[in-house]
Parts: sequence; structure tokens; C-alpha cells
Amino acid sequence: MSFPLLTATAALPALGAVATAAVPAARRTAAKWLALLVSLGTLALAITVLVRFDPGGARYQLTESHSWIRDFGVRYELGVDGIGVALIALTAVLIPFIILAGWHDADPLETGNRRWRPTQGFFALILAVEAMVLISFEATDVFLFYIFFEAMLIPMYFLIGGFGDRAHAQGEEAAATQRSYAAVKFLLYNLVGGLIMLAAVIGLYVVAGNFSLQQIAEARASGSLHMATSTERWLFLGFFFAFAVKAPLWPLHTWLPNAMQESTAPVAVLITAVVDKVGTFAMLRFCLGLFPEASRWATPVILVLALISIVYGALLAVGQRDIKRLVAYASISHFGFIILGIFAMTSQGQSGATLYMVNHGISTAALMLVAGFLISRRGSRLIADYGGVQKVAPVLAGTFLIGGLATLSLPGLAPFVSEFLVLVGTFTRYPVIGIIATLGIVLAALYTLVLYQRTMTGPVKPEVSTMPDLRVREVLVVAPLIVLLIFLGVYPKPVTNIVNPAVKHTMSDVQKKDPKPEVEAAK
Repeated sequence: MSFPLLTATAALPALGAVATAAVPAARRTAAKWLALLVSLGTLALAITVLVRFDPGGARYQLTESHSWIRDFGVRYELGVDGIGVALIALTAVLIPFIILAGWHDADPLETGNRRWRPTQGFFALILAVEAMVLISFEATDVFLFYIFFEAMLIPMYFLIGGFGDRAHAQGEEAAATQRSYAAVKFLLYNLVGGLIMLAAVIGLYVVAGNFSLQQIAEARASGSLHMATSTERWLFLGFFFAFAVKAPLWPLHTWLPNAMQESTAPVAVLITAVVDKVGTFAMLRFCLGLFPEASRWATPVILVLALISIVYGALLAVGQRDIKRLVAYASISHFGFIILGIFAMTSQGQSGATLYMVNHGISTAALMLVAGFLISRRGSRLIADYGGVQKVAPVLAGTFLIGGLATLSLPGLAPFVSEFLVLVGTFTRYPVIGIIATLGIVLAALYTLVLYQRTMTGPVKPEVSTMPDLRVREVLVVAPLIVLLIFLGVYPKPVTNIVNPAVKHTMSDVQKKDPKPEVEAAK
């Protein structure tokens, strides 16, 4: 029996979460180091998965399959394709930086009355989320995926509601109220989506008799499974609704700005760079894989919703006064690009969308974590409270600029390649939508450069005149992310080589081929 590598990759952070939570309260530093070491061990296992994955091999590799709930055809089935491997690597890379960035975010507060904050719980919850996200990327049994798709909401609820941002102008009591509101809104939106998906999961079992992606695909290919058109479309809508909430797609997005605003910067990164990727990943694996006809049927409406997300998110980002809300609305715009690429139904669009998931995770982490360091120094999230920071903290300002330039997809940085592929893939099939979507690029330049100008340039405000530059720990967080942004911006081939074969399988699932170019290339 071969070593269950995929199980180990998800089990290590799960066990690490339990061990971290069990560390005595008086040994907070030990809990931090334990969590960091577990995340690095998980990264080592993820790298092993990456090395052992053969892009030219079978569609699902490193597979594991065991009977679980025999009477209902539920199996513990894991397997990864190129898209799953890329997102597993992204998750495993980001978690150590999230832990390092949040090193002091759960330390006890010293206010009028000393408030106890369970430091161990903060880091244990981060590891628990990592474990659930990883197994979501690995699951090839629909019911197994659903369990962890929903279960990750619980630790995220406590991270948002119990460990929120301390930079609140209205005092700790008002901050606690706002955190509770954001956490409940996050939970309710995602629970409603999950309950609708549960009905669709049950419907899928009634139609197919099992939950296995591979068995359902084989039954379709052999002709032994036939879904009525109306049934397939209703099931698709049930799955897609839950994934659109998680993604987040307009108009189901409104939980995200509140959640990111009230969270600490590392938790905000965990939400948008890691957890939300499960939604867009699931659109590729489950919506397109299980319901190809319904996916083609729904494409025109979904493309319009994605286009609205791109423009709407960017427009609202331009008008924000809060740094975190600006990044949140920018992410809504970026997720619009990802969904646009998925449902453009071209290989360039879907490759670009998958690459965008990876690159958006890195660029948002870089920008938001530096913004978190900035906010922790000044104690305010408001853009108007800053000015002239580059004169007193040039390294902080420089890294903030690079993160911002990556957000606006500057050529030479990683997001540019993915955004370019999405737009090319969209334009070849839907030229009008592709043209309108480019407005998101223009608006991204506007909100990013205005943010940098108002916070980093101009006269030095008295409140920031003594602001320290990045410390060693903070440089260790940001520098590798910037290196990745530059490397993947110049040489994205390592990622595209992994994801392209998986994209071909997805295109085959939905029975779509790339449009032929109007002018053939010269031979």
C-alpha cells in the first residue's frame, strides 16, 4: 500500500491545530512556533505532491479511495489534477506567511481592563482552515467535498468574530459589535449557499446513485447515466449558487467587505487568497465537470454577472476611504475576471483563470499584509490618516507599491499574465464582453495609484513622522511574496505546464473547442 500523501498533507495541519490548541495558556510563544513549524511541514508535503504530480499523466493522480458510508455510496476519495495541485501549493505557501504576519495579532490586549485573548486558539484555527481547504482541493467525492466546504465556515467565523482588527476609531466595544456583525453575515451568507448546495448534492445522488466524480464521468461516457435537461440545470444552479457566494460573485458578494474590514490583515488574506479560491476551483471541478450542458446553458448570464463584478468592484474600490475595504472591493473585481475566464469556455480563458487564482492569492497577500503592518503602526484603517509614509518608512512604502502594482496587473508582475490570458480567451469568443472587461484594468490603475499617492506621498503627517520601517520578521513575510510576483510575472511556465492538461480535460467535459483564428499563423 502506497503512502497516503494527500491524506497526510491535510492531516498534518489538522493534527497541528489540535496540538497548538492544547499548549498551556502561559506558553503563547511555544504555540506560535508550533503552528509555524506545522505549516512549514505541510509546505514540505505540498512540495512533495507537486514533485510527484505528472502533468502528462492521468487526470487524477495520487488517488486514495476507501469505503466510508457504504449504504449511501459515500467514499473517502481523494485525487488531484493540475488545477488542484496549483492551489494546494498556493495554500501551503501562504499559510506560513499568514502565521508570521499575525505573530502578535492574538496577544492579550492591555486596555482599561485586561482582556484575555486565546493566542493558541488563533493559530489553531488558522491551521484548521488550512486542513479543510486542502482536503477540499483533493476530494473527488462530492459528499466528502461538501462536508469540508461547509466545515471551514466554523473556524473562519471565530477568526473574524473573535480576533478582529484592533484599529477601530470607535473603541473596543464598538469594534466587538462590528466584528460580530461581520462574522454572522459571513456565516449566514455561506450557510444559505451551503444548504442550497446540500439539496443539489442529494438530488445528484438520486440521479447518479453515488457521489464519485470519476464514476459519474464513466457512467456518462458509457451512456448508462442520463440526466434530464431540466434536472441537470436545477442541480447546476444549486451547486453554482454556493460557489458564487464563496467566490464571491455579484450580487452575492456583500459579506466580503465587512469580513475583510473587521478581520486582522492575516485573516483577511486567509479569506480572499485561500478560502474564496475554493469557490472558483469548485466551479471548474464540479459545475463544469458534472453538469456540462447546464454550464453551457448558464454561460451568458454568468458572463454578465462576472462583468458586473469586474466593473462594480473596481468602481467601489475607487471611492473607498478604508484601506481594507478598498482591497476587498478590488478582490471582488479580480474574482470577476477569474469567473469570466472559467465561463469563457476557451483554453486560454480557463488557463488564465487558474493562473489568476494563484497570482491573485500572492498579490493580495503581499498588498494586504503590508497594509496590515502599516495599519498596526498608525492604529487607523482610514486612508486620510496617512501621508508622506515613504519619507519615514521607505521599505514599507516600496513593498506596498509593488503589491499595488501587482494588483493593477502591471506587465512584468504575475497577475498581468493571467489577466491577459483571461481577456484574450474571452475576446476570441465574446469580443464585446472582453472589451468592456478591460475597463476593470483602467479602474484598477486608478484606485491603486490614488491609494499609494494619498498614503505614501506628500507632506509627512505628524502622526506618521515617527513610524518605524519594516522589521526583520515583516521583511521575511513580504520579500518572498515579491520574489514570487516577479518570477511568475517573467516566467509563468512552471504553473501553466501543470494546469494546461487539466484545462484540456475540462474543455472536453463541456464539449467545447477553441474558436479558430480568423487569420492563420504563417508556417
